[in-house]
Amino acid sequence: MPLFDGITPRIIETPRLAVNILERPADDPATPAERTVVLLHTAPGSSLFWQEIIEDLPSDVRPIAIDLRGFGGTEHLPVDATRGVRDFADDVRATLEALGLDAVHIVGWGLGGAVAMQYALDHAVLSLSLLSPVSPYGFGGTNPDGTRLTDDDAGCGGGAVSASLVARLTARDDGHADGSPRAVFRTTFVSRDYDSDNEDTWVEAMLATSTAEGNYPGDSVPSDNWPGFAPGRLGVQNALAPANLDLSAIAELGARRDAPPVLWVRGEGDLIVADGSFAESGHLGEIGAIPGWPGVEVAPAQQMVTQTREVLERYRAAGGQVTEVVIEGVGHAVHLERPGKVRTAILSTIGYLGTPLSPAPPTEAIILSSWD
Repeated sequence: MPLFDGITPRIIETPRLAVNILERPADDPATPAERTVVLLHTAPGSSLFWQEIIEDLPSDVRPIAIDLRGFGGTEHLPVDATRGVRDFADDVRATLEALGLDAVHIVGWGLGGAVAMQYALDHAVLSLSLLSPVSPYGFGGTNPDGTRLTDDDAGCGGGAVSASLVARLTARDDGHADGSPRAVFRTTFVSRDYDSDNEDTWVEAMLATSTAEGNYPGDSVPSDNWPGFAPGRLGVQNALAPANLDLSAIAELGARRDAPPVLWVRGEGDLIVADGSFAESGHLGEIGAIPGWPGVEVAPAQQMVTQTREVLERYRAAGGQVTEVVIEGVGHAVHLERPGKVRTAILSTIGYLGTPLSPAPPTEAIILSSWD
């Protein structure tokens, strides 16, 4: 496990499973909740992806990066996809209870953003920072208003993930060939201009993904609907299918007196979470990458960003605070490409800094230039 200086792993035994975390041993375990930040990673990935942020946070802020089940050093127990991301959220809760923590600040990236929203629906949080989060209506297979395209969520789930990528993850292939985790990282996680001495660590984070039954990406079943497959009942990507995942009730939390401030950061060049995602069947069919596309009336590309904005605007309209930050020239891994901007935005959201990023009006976003 490639670890940066001052960062160490620790296994936390919980009643649900053994959970691996990354932390800075120099941090004070008595750090108050107001300065405790929990970091949840994307898929494929692990807590290794958070190391630059962990390393650079102030010494009086306590970051804790959690490996979700089936990733990194956490037990590789199956994911019950019919529960959406509740297995993950329940694991996070068990981990925080074992650490003696209650309400804290939660940061989630991609899959971790969905887990963060589910956690906030089930438990008190002090703030939510969502980096390139999955749409509140799941991944794929929905109309702009979040309604499902088919009764079986055809085109969603484990079957939508490249079989070549899964095979290379299983083989722990850290090479440069097309379809390898490294190639996927370079072409979809970050922008073309990104270059880092830490790329091997980021690839190792992806390789720390279990592809065992019930983990990533999950099983699929045949479907009579285009493109011929639908999600099974186990696994990470199946947990994101719209039948299993609807987090739009997060909007209602905005009416609570203790509604947590929400930060939404996204890369302007994100190819994974987008209104036209290169990982989503509807868009791939529209551009001819999946044959037999039945047309926009039957299988439109999911409007992921539009859906997230609509839900968060309802959160704001109910009384909650939402700040949307769009960073130009970067992709899905916003915190890797512009760590300084993301760190500042998170510290502002948790109240550690002043408020240099004031909440944007409902129809606008804060646009940040590409330099860091």
